[in-house]
Amino acid sequence: MVRVPLTPAQIEAGRRLGALLRDARAGRDAAAVAQAAGISPETLRKLETGRLPSPGFGTVVALCQALALPLDAAAEVWLDAGGSEQLTA
Repeated sequence: MVRVPLTPAQIEAGRRLGALLRDARAGRDAAAVAQAAGISPETLRKLETGRLPSPGFGTVVALCQALALPLDAAAEVWLDAGGSEQLTA
């Protein structure tokens, strides 16, 4: 199965989501947050820096729970495209 490349809008959405997660972590130890979410610290770093712009839904849910961040806040940040290009493939 061939994966369709992400659009520029999807990549930018991933960057916005990463910034939100980094801000929500607010200086808490990345390894501890990653462990609480059931992901690796490297995955958390990739998400926070936008190098993993399209994370799985379960990963986002787990991180939101670990960070006490409302899931709808993460969705709003990801969906705020700031333009007309759609985020879905």
